[in-house]
Amino acid sequence: MFRPLALCIGLRYTRAKRRNGFISFISAASVLGIALGVTALITVVSVMNGFEKELRARILGMISHATIAGVGTGLAREEWQSALDEAMADARVTGAAPYVEREAMLQGQQVAGAIVRGIDPALEMTVSEVAGDVKQGSLDALRPGEFGIVLGQELAWVLGARLGDRVTVYAPEVRATPVGAMPTLRSFTVVGIFEAGMQEYDRGLALVHLADAQRLYRMADQVSGVRLKLVDLFQAWHVARDLADRLGGLYRVRDWSQENANFFEAVRMEKLVMFIILSLIVAVAAFNLVSSLVMLVTDKQSDIAILRTLGLTPRQVMAVFMVQGSIIGVFGTLLGLAGGLALSYNVERLVQWLERVLDRQFLSPDIYYISSLPSDPQAGDIVTTTMVALALAALATLYPAWRASRVDPATALRYE
Repeated sequence: MFRPLALCIGLRYTRAKRRNGFISFISAASVLGIALGVTALITVVSVMNGFEKELRARILGMISHATIAGVGTGLAREEWQSALDEAMADARVTGAAPYVEREAMLQGQQVAGAIVRGIDPALEMTVSEVAGDVKQGSLDALRPGEFGIVLGQELAWVLGARLGDRVTVYAPEVRATPVGAMPTLRSFTVVGIFEAGMQEYDRGLALVHLADAQRLYRMADQVSGVRLKLVDLFQAWHVARDLADRLGGLYRVRDWSQENANFFEAVRMEKLVMFIILSLIVAVAAFNLVSSLVMLVTDKQSDIAILRTLGLTPRQVMAVFMVQGSIIGVFGTLLGLAGGLALSYNVERLVQWLERVLDRQFLSPDIYYISSLPSDPQAGDIVTTTMVALALAALATLYPAWRASRVDPATALRYE
């Protein structure tokens, strides 16, 4: 089978036992450095993907994929009912529900501000997973006219409210009375407490029945908008925009990424910065590769001179050492890839084992919302990491290979 001469010699140099043991040690250190860098990079990025996925799931458990809301005022019954029917007729939509959402002041034993969201419990289950987050009571206990309320766990702690207690809700609406302007208020009974695992919702959200919210905020049969759950959450904006265009009129369309744009942008930036920082580990290993190849070129000067006298061109000599360095880089990258995948898929079990051995919990549920170490290896990140490692290894071979191609045969063989 035909193989280029430079490739054959490069492979032979790679397999051959070296006279200088220190060069072999530096080469082994280069392989190990690249492997460790790739392993660390894949593992850390996978763990960050896991945290992002877990947080996104918790956020989407409380909010919808997209919302279609009125501009300024709410949507009249004809408008939101039409939007509901149009949404459910779209194959890309799996659920739709009307909602009312306004700020309010809540008073129990203490006072706290929160967002009060009016929902239809039956339809709400089609657009969010809040029913599964209710730890005490039930979402079904929200019935029109009974003025029940479901509080976030931290909000209930702040208010000092427990199941069955009464909570007064002050709406930012003023009503005229014989004694002057008075705020609109209503007493609600706590019928449930939920824990979403996100402070924004556990501390700042309360759920009531849609009809009770309409009465509290004096909205008659209006709602704030319609919430949607889609087959593909990453198409939320386009689907909501299409529905709004088909409905006609003026609507405000938002998707889940816009409602949490700052949070997801911060996660994306953190992931990028960590990728760059950890790539420096691979770069350091590549510098070790430069050192080992430079010493190898110095050690092989007489061999290079003989190859040159036999007719090998400077370009072919350069290719010999590029092949040898690239093989070291490929081997280190593949070793790191295997280690990274193994660690990424087993990092949670590894952490649990370390917790048992050390008899301590790294992520206490009393402090952290996410008490495990989730991991989500993604093909795109793994391919990117592999390509970066291979590219750095290939770049590391250029200078030593160029040095080899510049060896003068007469000078190298003068004292042989």
